[in-house]
Amino acid sequence: MSLSLDHIVIRVHDLTRTIEDFTALGFTVQQGGTHADGVTHNALIGFADGSYIELIAFLQAAPQRRWWNVGQRHGDGFVDYALLPLSVGAVIDAAHGRGLQYEGPQAGGRVRPDGARLEWQTGRPETSDLPFLCGDITPRALRVAEGAVREHANGVRGVASLTVAVEDLKLSVQRYEALLGSEAVGARQVALPGLGAVSATVSIGDTSVVLLSPVQAEAASVTAEGAALRRQLATRGEGVFGVALRGDGNAKARALDLDRTHGAWFEIVAG
Repeated sequence: MSLSLDHIVIRVHDLTRTIEDFTALGFTVQQGGTHADGVTHNALIGFADGSYIELIAFLQAAPQRRWWNVGQRHGDGFVDYALLPLSVGAVIDAAHGRGLQYEGPQAGGRVRPDGARLEWQTGRPETSDLPFLCGDITPRALRVAEGAVREHANGVRGVASLTVAVEDLKLSVQRYEALLGSEAVGARQVALPGLGAVSATVSIGDTSVVLLSPVQAEAASVTAEGAALRRQLATRGEGVFGVALRGDGNAKARALDLDRTHGAWFEIVAG
C-alpha cells in the first residue's frame, strides 16, 4: 500500500510570532484554524511536492498529550511527523499483522478560518521514533491548499529528507520495516564517526528518512551535531532531529536561523 510524507509538526508557544518568523525566512504561511477539540490551533506551510509543515500551538493545557509535555519542558521545536495513507485502517491492520501496534483509526478535524470543516483519521504508534498516520475523509485539498500558497520566496519546493533520532537503530529499523512492509528499503547500517553515531535510511515515497542513533565515543571526538543528537535524546526523546528542504534552481543552499525556526533544524539543499 502506498505511503508518502504528509507533514512535519513543530510545536510552538506563540503561533502569531512563529508565523511572522517563518514568513521572514521566505515561506508562504497559511492560517490553518482551530482543531475540533478546541485544544490546539495551527498554521501551515505547504509545498509543491504535496507535503507541508504544521506549526501548532495549544490554546489550553493538555498534560495528557506528548506534544504539550515536550514543549512545556523543553521549548519550541519538532515533535512529530505524519505519513499519508490511502486508508488509515488498512495500514494499521497490515502493521498489526506484522507485529507492530498502532492505535486507531481515530477521528480528527478542524475548522478553517473561512468556515470550511475538515475531517481526517489518524493512527498513532506506541513509540515516538515512528510517524503517525493522517488520512483524509474530506478532500485533501481542503486540508492542504493548492496553488500559489505552495510557492515560496526562498525557492523551497518540498522535503528532500528528514533525520529521526532513535535510541536503538536495529530496533527502529525493524519497526519501520513492519510499518512499511514490502515498500521498506533494506536499510544498511552506516557508521558516522564524526557524529559518534550510526545511521540507516529508508525511503518513503520520494522522501528519505535517515534514522540516526549515537554510539559510544570519546566526548572530545564528537562534533556539535553529535552532541545535539545526544542532547535531543536525553531531553525531547526520539523523533525528528532535522529536515532538508529541496529548493528550486534559484534557491540558496543554507541552514536556516534556529531562532526564526523556533529550534527546528532546517537546511535548504539543491533540487
